[in-house]
Amino acid sequence: MHHLTPARAGWHYVGFEVLDLCSGQQLVRDAAETELCLVLLSGVASVHVGDQSFAGIGGRSSPFDGPPFAVYVPARARATVQAQSACELAVCSAPAQGRFSPRLIRPEQMREEVRGTGTNTRYVRNILSQHEPGESLLVVEVLTPGGHWSSYPPHKHDSAARDETQLEEIYYYRFSRPGGFAFQRVYTDDRSLDETLAVEDRDLVLIPRGYHPVAAPHGFDLYYLNVMAGPVRRWQVTQAPGYEFLVPPS
Repeated sequence: MHHLTPARAGWHYVGFEVLDLCSGQQLVRDAAETELCLVLLSGVASVHVGDQSFAGIGGRSSPFDGPPFAVYVPARARATVQAQSACELAVCSAPAQGRFSPRLIRPEQMREEVRGTGTNTRYVRNILSQHEPGESLLVVEVLTPGGHWSSYPPHKHDSAARDETQLEEIYYYRFSRPGGFAFQRVYTDDRSLDETLAVEDRDLVLIPRGYHPVAAPHGFDLYYLNVMAGPVRRWQVTQAPGYEFLVPPS
């Protein structure tokens, strides 16, 4: 479905693939100088990394069906995925040196959180957070109910300022039912980048810089997979000016 390399994106860190695998189909990926996070968006598969095997993982019918199984693949390792049913697989990548070992990331290991209130409520599943072993990648799933906003108040993470980290980011979208769409705006303070996008099921949006809020229309629950990476593996953001009244005091 998608094959994004840093060169194609015109940036330095984030790579991303989405593949539809038929039952019995095999996929091989050599991590080279990158680390990988394999996320089973749906289906069941067995994954082999080096001398480790993770058999029969997955089981979601869709990304709306509970947290996923994922596999961390270090640099210079080979990953083999054997689909045991029809699978939708995301392959997230970013530069790495191979400091950590392969591991299975189970649904019960993922920290889940609720962000926002009212029509700004959304639900976050931390697949590979800054608190878990990794060199560059940050990977999260976000579920936004229909009629709600997400990545809101608008925030950015595109500079190495004191209270901000520089992170490239992608959004991979799924919808709870056919025919859905959402709106995403990507813009900078000086408006040198200012795009408003109508996104549909399985669309991919690149966020090289700027603020990037999302709105989900009523009746269509929205899912997106976020993949981020940059020179510092930490999610630290700056809110857009004028939205301070929406942020509760800490």
